[in-house]
Amino acid sequence: MSYKTIFKKSFLLLFSGVLVNTTTINAQEKLTKYVDPLIGTGFHGHVFVGANVPFGAVQLGPSNLSEGWDWSSGYHISDSTIVGFQHTHLSGTGIGDLGDISFMPTTGPLKVTKGSHKDMSGGYVSLFSHQEETVRPGYYAVNLKRYQIGVKLTASERVGMHEYTFPQSDQAHIIIDLKEGVGWDRPTESSIKKLNDSTVVGYRHSSGWAKDQRIYFTAVFSRPIKDFVVYDSLALKTGVALTGRKVKGVIHFKTNAGEKVLVKVGISPISVENAMMNIKAEIPGWNFNQVATAADEAWNKELQKVVIKTNDPKKKTVFYTALYHALIAPSIYNDHNGDYLGTDKKVYKNPGFTNLTTLSLWDTYRALNPLYTLIQPEKVNDIISSMLAIYQQQGKLPVWHLMGNETNTMPGYSAVPVVADAYLKGFKGFDANLAFEAVKTTAMQDERGLKHVKELGYIPADSRVESVAMGLEYSLADWGIAEMAKRLNKKEDAAYFTKRAGYYKNYFDASTKFMRGRLGEQEWRTPFSPFVARHEKDDYSEGNSWQYSWLVPHDVKGLMALQGGEKPFIKKLDSLFVAEGDMGDEASNDISGLIGQYAHGNEPSHHITYLYVFAGQPWKTAEKVRYIMNNFYTDKPDGIIGNEDVGQMSSWYILSSLGIYQVNPANGVYVFGSPLFDEATLKLGAGKSLRIVANNNSDKNIYIQGITFNGKKHNRSFITYQELNQGGELVFNMGNKPSKRWGTAKKDRP
Repeated sequence: MSYKTIFKKSFLLLFSGVLVNTTTINAQEKLTKYVDPLIGTGFHGHVFVGANVPFGAVQLGPSNLSEGWDWSSGYHISDSTIVGFQHTHLSGTGIGDLGDISFMPTTGPLKVTKGSHKDMSGGYVSLFSHQEETVRPGYYAVNLKRYQIGVKLTASERVGMHEYTFPQSDQAHIIIDLKEGVGWDRPTESSIKKLNDSTVVGYRHSSGWAKDQRIYFTAVFSRPIKDFVVYDSLALKTGVALTGRKVKGVIHFKTNAGEKVLVKVGISPISVENAMMNIKAEIPGWNFNQVATAADEAWNKELQKVVIKTNDPKKKTVFYTALYHALIAPSIYNDHNGDYLGTDKKVYKNPGFTNLTTLSLWDTYRALNPLYTLIQPEKVNDIISSMLAIYQQQGKLPVWHLMGNETNTMPGYSAVPVVADAYLKGFKGFDANLAFEAVKTTAMQDERGLKHVKELGYIPADSRVESVAMGLEYSLADWGIAEMAKRLNKKEDAAYFTKRAGYYKNYFDASTKFMRGRLGEQEWRTPFSPFVARHEKDDYSEGNSWQYSWLVPHDVKGLMALQGGEKPFIKKLDSLFVAEGDMGDEASNDISGLIGQYAHGNEPSHHITYLYVFAGQPWKTAEKVRYIMNNFYTDKPDGIIGNEDVGQMSSWYILSSLGIYQVNPANGVYVFGSPLFDEATLKLGAGKSLRIVANNNSDKNIYIQGITFNGKKHNRSFITYQELNQGGELVFNMGNKPSKRWGTAKKDRP
């Protein structure tokens, strides 16, 4: 339902223990009504479904019985089974993990194992129907068909709230299963204990993608716990406390028809005491609806940072769902008092920033992090501060960080361009000297091929897999280090890393005009096909040479020169979008969303459509990005063409739909494409706003004819962060034919 609420005064309402700041509502349209969290639950989107708040530590939602790659988040739209409601989930990754602290309400004879597809009756798994499922930001509801139990879920940042409506039963149960997780996750030690007649506490330590994950919980029930038993896997044990590897706790009670049982579950990386503190601080009362309303308002506040105008309701749904997905993570990894668990497994108190985890940096450095510098400036400082703390604890910046663990997943050191971008854009919420120390120290290691980079200028293809992908990622990141060094007047460092930023040339084979694996100064790996991709076995990462030969976003002019100049560069770029060839049987499933050999479903391709602008043909960029936005992002469950990748796929759409994209991840230059909406207003930091208008815009009028910025003619095909961040009005004038004059002169190109 759409509604507006007007408050005559700014004041705080305190009701049933839920604190809501009414000044955030202020007669604004509820944008949460446009969000459909089921977009991305089909195909290979891998998105989270359930109840959470922006950047929340809790992602409380169902997990299906099925397992596998398309269940990396625990849920897929094709499934009709539920084995529990778990308090942590990933969203959009290619690897499954988490799924901690699983609750499952049941009735009838007790089953303490989840069951299997072959024998569902032997476990507690239940079927459900999507017609009896409600999903919206901060709220999830479903009917468990096997038990006729109605389940409602909502959440605050660190607390999940459950409401179970039971039928009449002499055998009603709530199973707390600390054995089950998602994907690779397996428990190493778990513990549960009935603390008093309303409280159960415990912890779950596990190993999976995150090798040493620790989570503590406290669960408070709305009705007295009279019968509580513990199991070690299938074995019933005496007492009301148990520690082991596959621990489970079960609460038994009788229920009347329609009787509601509520549970508040606080989680903590530190202790059960902190988990209880989180409950008292965030959800002290028992009014479920008001907690759900507070969650909705938290989402609406963040969605209001970009207000769009369009006559197409489907586009509005796609946009606000994308913005929703872009704000799920990075997720909070501390307690209400600021305590968090470091990578070194030490407890850190009062760090002075909000510690964050789920840092999918190889994905997000390309679009999500540059988007945050515009509409989430306070979050940027928390991200950088979190990464600098990780550097101090583990001796290098994070690669792919999860729940206090370094997974070392994906090539490169993708934290470096994120740090460099924030520093070069003038963010002040972190120590600049420590930031430079962190990027330099990270780049001067010997691991992951860096010893070869320092000694040879390239990574030999026979020394490790993904040598080309690794080397190209290092090169673009090193550009950012060089620019930081220049700003800090570190001349030797600037010269050294500028040289390393050019090492991408060492992977370029002039005879084939492709980036390929190098064995020595005069020797390339053979046989070679630019089409073939062998997942985790060859020189690329989730891609082939056609896709990786463009991964030089920091020096497009240099790449153009390697291809023989502007015309050969354009010809080769045109060929990318029509080339057809067999990738082979071992190609990664991540290579999706193909236009020729361009693969929008995976990140290495994401900047490529914008390269036409550098060659003076911005209309080709407009054609490509409009096609991608209209065909690869829809309002259906399969409406994301690849893994959501923790907000990156959505952030590409958000920026592109606004008409801008930062090609070089650290230089603060946003290249123009083709704005999708008639109007958009961005809330920037310090109370400033940016209004973007597209005059004469339509599905046919996709070409920029001219631009004005704050009333002045803007001939350049790009705009800087400093310009955008000052706020004002950016006006596009659109037409149905390419303009051969706007943005084409060499002086007007990025």
